[in-house]
Amino acid sequence: MGFARACSVALVGVEGVVVEVQADLEPGVAAFTLVGLPDKSLVESRDRVRAAVVNSGAEWPQKKLTVGLSPASVPKGGSGFDLAVAAAVLGAAERVDAGAIADLVLIGELGLDGRVRPVRGVLPAVLAAAEAGYRQVVVPEQTAGEASLVPGISVLGVRSLRQLIAVLTDEPVPEEPRDTVAGRPAAMTAGLMVPGAGVGTGLATGAGEHGGHRPDLADVAGQTSVRKALEVAAAGGHHLLLQGPPGAGKTMLAERLPGILPPLTARESLEVTAVHSVAGILPPGEPLVRTVPYCAPHHSATMQSLVGGGNGLPRPGAVSLAHRGVLFLDEAPEFSGRALDALRQPLESGHVVVARSAGVVRLPARFLMVLAANPCPCGRHTLHGSGCECPPSVIRRYQSRLSGPLLDRVDLRVDVQPVHREDLMGQGGRGEPTAAVAARVRDARARSAARLDGTPWAVNSEVPGHELRTRWPVTPGALVAAERDLERGLLTARGLDRVLRVAWTVADLAGHDRPQAHDVALALELRTGIARGTVVAAGGRS
Repeated sequence: MGFARACSVALVGVEGVVVEVQADLEPGVAAFTLVGLPDKSLVESRDRVRAAVVNSGAEWPQKKLTVGLSPASVPKGGSGFDLAVAAAVLGAAERVDAGAIADLVLIGELGLDGRVRPVRGVLPAVLAAAEAGYRQVVVPEQTAGEASLVPGISVLGVRSLRQLIAVLTDEPVPEEPRDTVAGRPAAMTAGLMVPGAGVGTGLATGAGEHGGHRPDLADVAGQTSVRKALEVAAAGGHHLLLQGPPGAGKTMLAERLPGILPPLTARESLEVTAVHSVAGILPPGEPLVRTVPYCAPHHSATMQSLVGGGNGLPRPGAVSLAHRGVLFLDEAPEFSGRALDALRQPLESGHVVVARSAGVVRLPARFLMVLAANPCPCGRHTLHGSGCECPPSVIRRYQSRLSGPLLDRVDLRVDVQPVHREDLMGQGGRGEPTAAVAARVRDARARSAARLDGTPWAVNSEVPGHELRTRWPVTPGALVAAERDLERGLLTARGLDRVLRVAWTVADLAGHDRPQAHDVALALELRTGIARGTVVAAGGRS
């Protein structure tokens, strides 16, 4: 009788649970039983592991074999357990030292010929192993760079089961040929990219729209007030609604928002990489996402594709793919009402909890949302002499598709007017480039970070209103106009809190120690869309 154990990781959303893979050999009729709540793809590992062991030159034990996955109550799925199952079986058969694999975390799929194929979600799996106290992991060679991002972990990348056996038995490591053919995609990395999973998601925001051109704010003609709103949104992490006729530049402005956001920190890069690794949209050869994500789903997207879902355990949706980046909903009124209202929870909490029959998953969703909407179905309602024939009832019904509770969570609401001829032809002067605006945003973020140091909040949009009113008061008398709007019903209590948050961001951009009356006036104008006599300077200061 032989017994051995190894370890692997089961992913539940983007969080991992270390699983002990136990193999037990007993005299009896040769059989292979796999227990521990496996799904269909994991049950099929019995055939993959048996063929891989035999084709790697090892003898398959002709005994009663039982492989248990513990804890048995945690759902387990995918082919990433193959390598751990094979190691445990070889340890029980005394082909490798059972003690050498007892505290080893192995992640990888096995081909029938014994080659180790990469799987999705290696980074969150290794992070879970590190948090559980494990210090050695074995992963496919193609994902060794991704696993190495976790500090304090010794990573061994292998190309085949033969190489792993040689390492564990102190034998010469055989050289395995690379599975590459000139002009043909690598078959070994095909499983890392899920077709269709990344539609509407741009990881390389600096990559070009056309021929490598970087989207720059200098390309935008005119739109001074909207550019200011974009700058405030980036500096404070405030959600933004752009309303205006087609062709005014709403999409063009939204596409340039990631460029003025501060670069991802090391921790944020790991969070974003973990989500994209699980979703299967992490580009091969780029183990760490360093650019701000930009996700723009089509208006026909379902609620499940936005917040997460799918068969079995839920998969990350658009709100999670946009984590630490921008979620752009173009033609927002055309989205399903249920899908839009499902965004209300992640907008407040920064995460989404998806409950399905297979389990409950908590996914990160700290994103900056930009909504773009036309004034009516034909889009010409606000244009003078445009000939809009939409009846008032149709216009009201169209605009009401964006519910009040959703809009109450949007800090900035800006009307995007058609571009004037002078601006379009360059006679109105060239607008500021992205680099200049991004520098002011970084300075404003630094001021807010110094103020919020030691608190659980990172940007102004996350600070509760109670804290703003009691801990960081504004200049005396600065809130008179906002309080008047609250009494008139133009603002809700939540709306007043959001005006305070925006006012602090405006003050950070202007270099003020605390918001003054004109900072609050600009925040009110950006919140309600009602002009307050605020003058926006050409340099972006108010």
